[in-house]
Amino acid sequence: MARSTSTSKGGARPRAVGGARPRAVAAGDRKAGAPAAPARVAAIGSAARGRDRRRATVERTTRETSIAIDLVLDGAGKSEIATGVPFLDHMLELFAKHGFFDLRVEAKGDLEVDAHHTVEDVGLTLGLAFRDALGSKEGIRRFGQSSVPLDEALVSVVVDLSGRPYFVYELEAGQERVGTFDTGLVHDFLLAFVNELKMNLHVDCIRGRNPHHMIEAAFKGLARALDHATSLDPRVTGVLSTKGAL
Repeated sequence: MARSTSTSKGGARPRAVGGARPRAVAAGDRKAGAPAAPARVAAIGSAARGRDRRRATVERTTRETSIAIDLVLDGAGKSEIATGVPFLDHMLELFAKHGFFDLRVEAKGDLEVDAHHTVEDVGLTLGLAFRDALGSKEGIRRFGQSSVPLDEALVSVVVDLSGRPYFVYELEAGQERVGTFDTGLVHDFLLAFVNELKMNLHVDCIRGRNPHHMIEAAFKGLARALDHATSLDPRVTGVLSTKGAL
């Protein structure tokens, strides 16, 4: 069955802070589980819309997780991923590769509890990074669609960077785990990503048997769809909307 929602995760709203060029943050500088630490985001956006300036650095720390992400939209598919969840690392590496995004993710979370907080909060922070890197969304194509096969699996992904979060998820993995990874967390990751990026996302698994193949095809499809939707079109003046805003 389809699972559709646009409900954002509760809690303190992150704060965006403009500033200088993004800087790398050493993993030792961030500590998960700090008492009474509110959610915090330091985001460095791209005021200029030149292709070499569409980038963001986001840091988010709560009592459960500490996450730092560097994102370059117009990159070469390079990645440095360390979330403590190997299957998520694998998905984010191929997401960067097939979307031609340069992506660095460092995450520390309460994995002694389970992977839920870490996976969900990485999705949330990645959504914030995309939203900040896109800025006003002037000149972008807005829509993207990709169907990706992986052996027996075929997954269709459609995105609309509309500014209105909505999520339809038609991917039943058929088993609870791939290795040690809870396959239900894919939905939670994408939901958090959708709500913070404020986009419309439809993920439909047309067919598939192997859950690893199905999930991997979904992440590759998302990468390719977002690569198209975030790309600049010289024919677009302002934003691609009759309302004049996205």
